[in-house]
Amino acid sequence: MNPLIGRREVAFEVQEAATPSRAEVRRGLAVMLKADLERVWVRRLRTGTGTHLTVGLAHVYDDAAKALEVEPEHIVKRNLPPKEATEES
Repeated sequence: MNPLIGRREVAFEVQEAATPSRAEVRRGLAVMLKADLERVWVRRLRTGTGTHLTVGLAHVYDDAAKALEVEPEHIVKRNLPPKEATEES
């Protein structure tokens, strides 16, 4: 928890046969945490070689506008669906 910024920092694990997309993880976390999608930002995804376990870190903000102020531009672009990311480039 980071009350100064107004966000929760969530570590997670995903067990799947293939590395899930960032968009899938973001939607899943939003549902599990009962948060709006625009308040959830996946910072890191790492899958170990030869494993089916992906570990990561996400930030869940109290306010979506604050998230856009704080999150770096490259993280925002990575979290956009592929179609929107190519349009912004």
